[in-house]
Amino acid sequence: MKEELEEQILNLEDKVASLADSINLDEKLKNIKDLEEQMAEPNFWDDKEKANAVIEELNDLKSSSSLVDLKERLKESGLWLELEEKDAISLVKEEIKKITKELSNYEKENILSGEFDKNNCFLEIHSGAGGTEACDWAEILFRMYSRFCDSKNYKYDIINYLAGEEAGIKSVGLHIKGKYSYANLKNEKGIHRLIRLSPFDSNNRRHTSFASVDVVPEIDMNINLEINEKDLKIDVFRSSGKGGQGVNTTDSAVRITHLPTKIVVTCQNERSQIQNKEQAMKMLKMKLYLIEEEKKQKELQDLKGEQKDIDFGSQIRSYILHPYSMVKDHRSNYETSNVDKVLDGYLDEFIEAMLKTNNL
Repeated sequence: MKEELEEQILNLEDKVASLADSINLDEKLKNIKDLEEQMAEPNFWDDKEKANAVIEELNDLKSSSSLVDLKERLKESGLWLELEEKDAISLVKEEIKKITKELSNYEKENILSGEFDKNNCFLEIHSGAGGTEACDWAEILFRMYSRFCDSKNYKYDIINYLAGEEAGIKSVGLHIKGKYSYANLKNEKGIHRLIRLSPFDSNNRRHTSFASVDVVPEIDMNINLEINEKDLKIDVFRSSGKGGQGVNTTDSAVRITHLPTKIVVTCQNERSQIQNKEQAMKMLKMKLYLIEEEKKQKELQDLKGEQKDIDFGSQIRSYILHPYSMVKDHRSNYETSNVDKVLDGYLDEFIEAMLKTNNL
């Protein structure tokens, strides 16, 4: 057992050293010291905006310094084994479990290092082929993502809501606020397929329904992006549906269509038409900005991607309730038979699988 634990400690030390090199830990530690010296200056709070930016940067960097703590704890564990005390084996065994878990969490956070990964995000759900079935499926997805947000302590606001004619939702938009909410949800973008015995079919036949999910990060609007007013079609209509007390029942909701790209954004949760227009323009600007960035990089397709019907053959994930139970992601090939758990918002295993797939 002692030899096995010694080998585990050596392997963990190698992982920590490799991570420290990959993130340039020494440079980060130097930056931490520099920022702490800035905070100690008497005029630090004269510019609150700058001060808050420094604090945010410092907090992010300090997560890197946890590797130093892991190094020390591994060293201490090795010393405990050398002492050969009666309880040393069990103590070291328990400590290695803790360190392994902490290192795994740190590796995941290190993977989530994209330009917008830490940002808040906007998530939209649109029902597709399947009529009332699809609208009901869109509402089930809305519930799933709402529960996911609750499990992560993310706050969210409903910014637009269009109910189905008979049941469910035609479309809904959420503004999700929480660190890494974009990183955790960005791979949900795509077509989601449901197969089940229809609760709307008197003959209880099996139906297939589709809904699309779109996710974009909330980004700094001080970006250099010109939008020609002639390219915009702006419609004003009466707010309706869910959204809490913030939904105004006057003609204050705003829908903006960007004619060249056919991108449509809607906002109805603010208390005035002006505020709704500002929020809708913010969302449009974010989508257009991401499209331009991806074009420049020539690494990915446009943010809107290949224009696919919300129909057969284009799904990223299938949720099968009949004739058997299974949820399968068609990109990572991860699957589970616990459909209820997934629809209750437990998406962590799918998120982990996609992170591994994208970083192979």
